[in-house]
Amino acid sequence: MSAQLAAATTLSAGTSTGEAVQFWILGTVAVIGALCTVFMRKAVHSALCLAGTMIVLAVFYLANGAYFLGIVQIVVYTGAIMMLFLFVVMLVGVTAADSLKETIKGQRWLALLSGLGFGILLIAGIGNASVSEFTGLAQANANGNVEGIASLIFTKYVFAFEITGALLITAAVGAMVLTHRERTERARTQRELSEQRIRDGKHLPPLPAPGVYARHNAVDIAGLLPDGTPSELTVSKTLRERGQIRDVSMEALGDLKALEQRAEERLERKAVGPAGSGRSDSTRSEEASK
Repeated sequence: MSAQLAAATTLSAGTSTGEAVQFWILGTVAVIGALCTVFMRKAVHSALCLAGTMIVLAVFYLANGAYFLGIVQIVVYTGAIMMLFLFVVMLVGVTAADSLKETIKGQRWLALLSGLGFGILLIAGIGNASVSEFTGLAQANANGNVEGIASLIFTKYVFAFEITGALLITAAVGAMVLTHRERTERARTQRELSEQRIRDGKHLPPLPAPGVYARHNAVDIAGLLPDGTPSELTVSKTLRERGQIRDVSMEALGDLKALEQRAEERLERKAVGPAGSGRSDSTRSEEASK
């Protein structure tokens, strides 16, 4: 106990006031962010708290001289992975319809035991740490911080690095398998989807646009309904309140009647033409026989 107290006294003597204030403030923020990540009910809030914790860890790395790790922590973890996770959660989301019940029995107890085991390992690692001086720091950073990290990753910790990569690949494949759904029913056509939307009444089609049968494109002319009456809802609310809506429905109906009349006349001509030609042919045949 006295040895640990002496080591703590030596560490406090070698630490400046600014470093101590920075440690306690940022450490408190990091712990609060980690706890909020676990206990927040919404996944988006948990992701934001985890991103804040990662930023605080990056500040710790930068303060301890590990500039490369600090930048990687911000760019890769906070800027890429966490933002991607946040966007996926916001786009896909966890709604109230999703089941939050345990799919694996006893998984909470397994998680508790795993957390307890990791806590014991963490306490053991902290107990073996040197609190008076940095052991091996000069040797690790002899050729630079980046080269030192690369040398440790691909020499001493190469198996742990490869296993971590395999776990990440397995997690990605597992996420794809869990989210993949086989479609057994026939895909509905665009017509069927449109009829379903109209039948349910949730997504009604839009009203006619301003203008009448492509004869007018002014914004103050209301569109015509199927019965020929104008729909003022197709005109801007401002123009409706001003009373600046032009009614051309009578003109359009007159044009429509004229078009129908011309069509009827054309049909009558086609009907009379073959009949007249038939009578002339019969008359000619009778005259030829006589």
